[in-house]
Amino acid sequence: MNSTPSTPLTATESAAQDALRAVLDPLTGQDWVSGRQLKSLRVSDGVATVQIALGYPSRSRWTAYSQLIEQALSQVPGIKQVQVTWDTQIQTHAAPRGQAPLPGVKNLIAVASGKGGVGKSTTAVNLALALAAEGARVGLLDADIYGPSQPLMLGLSGKPDSPDGKTITPPINHGIQMMSIGLLIDDKAPTIWRGPMATQALEQLLRLSNWGQTKDEGGQPLDYLIVDMPPGTGDIHLTLSQRAPLTAAVVVTTPQDIALLDARKGLHMFEKVSVPVLGVIENMAVYHCPNCGHEAHIFGEDGGKRLAEETGVPVLGSMPLDLNIRLQADSGKPTMVSEPDGKVGQMYRGMAQRLAAGLSKLPKDYSGKMPGVSVQPKA
Repeated sequence: MNSTPSTPLTATESAAQDALRAVLDPLTGQDWVSGRQLKSLRVSDGVATVQIALGYPSRSRWTAYSQLIEQALSQVPGIKQVQVTWDTQIQTHAAPRGQAPLPGVKNLIAVASGKGGVGKSTTAVNLALALAAEGARVGLLDADIYGPSQPLMLGLSGKPDSPDGKTITPPINHGIQMMSIGLLIDDKAPTIWRGPMATQALEQLLRLSNWGQTKDEGGQPLDYLIVDMPPGTGDIHLTLSQRAPLTAAVVVTTPQDIALLDARKGLHMFEKVSVPVLGVIENMAVYHCPNCGHEAHIFGEDGGKRLAEETGVPVLGSMPLDLNIRLQADSGKPTMVSEPDGKVGQMYRGMAQRLAAGLSKLPKDYSGKMPGVSVQPKA
């Protein structure tokens, strides 16, 4: 297509468009022409100018993607040079249960685990930071009312601002917004609340927070609000799944059999409330000895892979058992802040990109059958 939609394609432009149909997005498996990500295609004096807007953040992949396009168009007669520009246009995906989107938020994604201690909170904060590093506007909600950890991981403390005495402006650090009950109570005091009090507090954190920029700042909503869920499948999970406009979920597990058992329960829960699961993240998969280089599967091997095969849910990534990941999170500078371009940082980027690419393929509305995840073993 030309920059002016009504202008017909020239023969060379038509051939170029056909060539681009053969280029598949490595993360979605779809071509950018059929998927309507190709916004402009023009050929003038042998120079092809291409503009593409992806539905997921992936700045670190743009150079490689440009090479794919250049290779395809170099075979088209009449094209001697290719210029590619990229943009990100993240859409709002409706919640499968029909709830209206949360004000200031395009997509609400739960990061859950059936079992505690599998590194879910560390994974959630690094996924949020990775999405931001790839070009998205991101927020993080700490939904663990009884054991909030995100203030420590993001190096935040002190009471957040309330511009009108009713709403809360989530503080920002490392480029993302974050809200947690840990910012509102004494960090040394236990939260001794019954279930209804905890769920009411969570709903207030979710709905009374000023997510995204204010109107004075342009009114830009968050592309993603990542929700760090508490372990288990209790009141808070039901509250978020049934009352909040959850777009999708991710399940974190270790390869250990007991963790996989609880992860299956988490998958069942999301199935029952019709929330699609974008994938499984296997954490603490392998330990690399820093002295001799020996690898040890301390918590078992290929557990996440087996879970994915049983449920039909993809594996988004497999993370090592690495002391630095823990030390960096405890210091208030998670891996995606301390070493964003290191080996582990690149792994978090890859998982975040696969998560966002999978979400971009979800329908914009659910007028038909609500999606779920099959958690029955395959024959």
